Amino acid sequence: MPSESVNDISDEALAALVQRGDEHAFTALMNRYQAAMTRYGRKFLKRDEQVDDAVQDIFISVYRNINSFDTTRRFSPWIYRIAHNAFMDVIRERERDPIVLLDLDAMVAFPSPEPERDVIEEERMRQMVEDGVASLSPRYREIVILYYMQELGYQDIADVLHIPVGTVGVRLRRAREALKKTLAETQPEY
Repeated sequence: MPSESVNDISDEALAALVQRGDEHAFTALMNRYQAAMTRYGRKFLKRDEQVDDAVQDIFISVYRNINSFDTTRRFSPWIYRIAHNAFMDVIRERERDPIVLLDLDAMVAFPSPEPERDVIEEERMRQMVEDGVASLSPRYREIVILYYMQELGYQDIADVLHIPVGTVGVRLRRAREALKKTLAETQPEY
């Protein structure tokens, strides 16, 4: 497969090529998803070596299970489901290491009349929200990560987590409420 044409081929078409034994197509899929899987892993796992190991496991699992992928469906929810399972396995094995989570800028906008003080305040707020999200139960934490950090839509989240779309909305609403309650209790001045 010429490298120039790889960019023009959909993930699903690449997966179909991999199913027929094309190793270059698998390399192209890995190249497309390597950074995304690493960023996704950093939302669940604290240590880079854990993320790197889990991402490697994800691609091994993708390669082993590629023949079960239905090429008439979207590839990204399928690989995110594999990634989700891999990261949750690491969390279970490692007794829930602290989690580095949200990009606060995605949830809260900050005015900046005094840049120095604002940087300190923004970092404090970011840490406060990260701590709040880390305190959420895994079922709510994963919804927040998928929706806010990975910017997946309700249907894609439903596909990743194997839950109904309506459940995604309910869990996201409950996660927001729980986060709001936690922040109100721990940071009443905000």
